[in-house]
Amino acid sequence: MRHVVGVSERCFAIDPADVVITHALGSCLGIAVYDPVVHLAGILHVMLPSSKIDPDKARANPFMFVDTGVPAFFLEAYARGAVKSRLIVKVAGGATHRNVLEGPLAIGKRNWMVLKRLFWQNRILVSAEEVGGSAARTLSIAAATGLVTLTSAGVPRIL
Repeated sequence: MRHVVGVSERCFAIDPADVVITHALGSCLGIAVYDPVVHLAGILHVMLPSSKIDPDKARANPFMFVDTGVPAFFLEAYARGAVKSRLIVKVAGGATHRNVLEGPLAIGKRNWMVLKRLFWQNRILVSAEEVGGSAARTLSIAAATGLVTLTSAGVPRIL
């Protein structure tokens, strides 16, 4: 079964027939995780770097923000049987419009910086990434194998 993850959503799958996919990763980040022992595959699609801009929205949906959504996503993965030391983590997105390379409107770059800091603080290693640029991407993960496919400009490839 194919599970589509929308903006500010996450999904986990363990059935070998399942594929989790998220589309339209522009400035947003897609974080894919896989635990090869329990065959848990998941994707989080976060939109903004910091929940400080709207604490009410963060309480209603922590998955909208990197600083609240990523910790909640990983805690949910652990609650479903994933083990931190076994997790394979891949990240895509964080694009920036070519006319907005710096400053507060460079949301993609800011998302990536907040995520890198969170991962560093929590000793989470990223095994593959494609972040930045200006192209939108689609990210998918197969629950049976943990194979992550990244599609950009209609061209799929393994991440």
